Amino acid sequence: MTALSPIETAAQTALTAVCDPLTGQDWVSTRHLKSLKVDGGRAVLDIALGYPAHSQWPAYTELVKQALLQVAGITDVQVNWSTQIQTHAASRGQALLPGVKNVVAVASGKGGVGKSTTAINLALALAAEGARVGMLDADIYGPSQPLMMGISGKPPSPDGKTITPPVNFGLQMMSMGLLVDNQAATIWRGPMASQAFDQLLRLSNWGEPGEPLDYLMVDMPPGTGDIHLSISQRSPLTAAIIVTTPQDIALLDARKGLQMFEKVSVPVLGIVENMAVFCCPNCGHEEHIFGQDGGKRMAADFNVPLLGSMPLDLKIRQQADSGQPTLVAEPDSKVAQLYKDMARKLAAGLSKLPKDYSAKMPGVSVVQPKA
Repeated sequence: MTALSPIETAAQTALTAVCDPLTGQDWVSTRHLKSLKVDGGRAVLDIALGYPAHSQWPAYTELVKQALLQVAGITDVQVNWSTQIQTHAASRGQALLPGVKNVVAVASGKGGVGKSTTAINLALALAAEGARVGMLDADIYGPSQPLMMGISGKPPSPDGKTITPPVNFGLQMMSMGLLVDNQAATIWRGPMASQAFDQLLRLSNWGEPGEPLDYLMVDMPPGTGDIHLSISQRSPLTAAIIVTTPQDIALLDARKGLQMFEKVSVPVLGIVENMAVFCCPNCGHEEHIFGQDGGKRMAADFNVPLLGSMPLDLKIRQQADSGQPTLVAEPDSKVAQLYKDMARKLAAGLSKLPKDYSAKMPGVSVVQPKA
């Protein structure tokens, strides 16, 4: 920013006391404040958040106003918000994926906990908050994203070598389910499945020219075997989240999944506790069918955030099976808001990870000395 006047300096100082509700950091020291001008008592600010949160801009504006209206001489405040999602470093220093800024794995360690449903709704929630998002179905043996996304048919190949992922609900999506008969079993050994995933990941044309995806969500298969290790080690993962139910059996496998990411140096952004409570639609009675606070205890044990707890709701399953996920079928519902809350938390957590500076590093060329 240019040199500030005394009143602008006072306004900037006042703004340093305002913390982002999700990151806990102020917008001045983190350089999210791009400009600040005060003219005739009116303060005009440009703030670019490092995570998508369109729905929160009015509330964040009120926080800024409360701070700046205390500054003598300021009588009105206008905040212009924008989203500026950075590229963050991949695990083990791996080369980034063309057309993708950040790759986030959604894992569980155990099947049947609602991981795929959670993954697609979180992806849609990130898109609803203003991000460019893609979905990669990494479950080679049991792909489910085509059904949930309402997508069928083989995707086009513009050059006979790469694949252009189809788009629905504003999301790009790629899955083995689009390339094989959905009635046929994929009977492949681990190395074949790992190679197939690698091709889906690297031969897909993610994003648009000049507009890379902010997030590519990877719906991981259940388990922690050879395929999962290959995905974790060979993919440029930025971070991961763990989905579990509160019951001890699910938590046992979820812990293994989290430990796997720790061993391969992939940051875990948090835990989603699925099917946490059932609320009877007739009488309103709540019952913790699968146990209570299991995800909360696991989060405390591993010192990672609990992103949220989702109810056991029949509609979530029905909407996913019909190809109209909750964020599409009922975007203003209470359940949809829970998904958005979790999506903002995971994106805010990711925004605090180390950034990738490889694109800014100068190239190195070797010049042979003259004889």
